[in-house]
Amino acid sequence: MAEDSGTSMIWSRGMKFPNDKSILTAKRRQLLREGRYENKEHDALLRLARPEDRVLELGAGIGFISTALSRKVGVAAITVYEANPTLIPYIKTVHELNGVTDARVENAVLTDGPETTADFYVRRDFVASSLDYTSGGRIVETVAVPAHNVNDVLQTLKPTLLICDIEGGEASLLPAADLGSLRVAIIELHPKTIGPAGIGAIFDAMSRAGLIYDPDTSRGKVVAFVRP
Repeated sequence: MAEDSGTSMIWSRGMKFPNDKSILTAKRRQLLREGRYENKEHDALLRLARPEDRVLELGAGIGFISTALSRKVGVAAITVYEANPTLIPYIKTVHELNGVTDARVENAVLTDGPETTADFYVRRDFVASSLDYTSGGRIVETVAVPAHNVNDVLQTLKPTLLICDIEGGEASLLPAADLGSLRVAIIELHPKTIGPAGIGAIFDAMSRAGLIYDPDTSRGKVVAFVRP
């Protein structure tokens, strides 16, 4: 749908997003208007998510997925982890504009260790920002963000649905996590960053948790796993 110039909003798949050009690049605005932004993840969650699900989302981006889960599925609870502090106000605005009241947003990262903070490298385009100093282009800011132990979080939340897009961090985090509470996992892989070994480690972690690959829902780098 076209942008509503009177309110500086972009409508996408029945949801509205502030036309903030410091967050939304021209390409991202086009994808939103055409209904193609995060379309693989969006379609997967509509197919697999249920109203009774407790959702843990790692890497919230602009709040697109959490908004869709709340508005279109009406899941029981959503906890969102986003490490990039520059995105937090935008995500909260998106939630407010779309009437999302069941999502808790944490500006923090999950790790498999005891550390309480981690260095997060902010780059000009937020999708390139990550915990990895060596890849993703020029760093514009280094921010110390709170770090929460992944298994402590999983034990507390007991999520049934995991959505993960953390720019390569999935290869080390997910194999260290106790994923036994999950019914569904939807993961965006980053093959150029994690390589064959990282992809194999993720599939092995899902198998240990009793989840199997769902070829009917998976598309390209977005892979889904379900409990049979």
